[in-house]
Amino acid sequence: MTKAEIVNEVAKATGIEKIAVQSVVESFMENVKDSLVKGNPVYLRGFGSFIIKHRAEKAARNITKKTTMTIPAHDIPAFKPAKVFVNAVKEK
Repeated sequence: MTKAEIVNEVAKATGIEKIAVQSVVESFMENVKDSLVKGNPVYLRGFGSFIIKHRAEKAARNITKKTTMTIPAHDIPAFKPAKVFVNAVKEK
């Protein structure tokens, strides 16, 4: 499902104009991104959590050139679904 499809579905379900729904959806995504950039996770009860995962430094190999390189430690955004969410998908 794309962002446009989400906007259409929410507009249909609520009766709110698509422009207003699109503004809300984009604002939500911007707030989640800003929070994660600051290092703060976002918890949505019954849905899941947007968190930062730390990846340790590791060695990687380029098998075509037969060289080894080091990938530095870094943080990545991740989503961890709530149990209710996981169970709903499993039961499908």
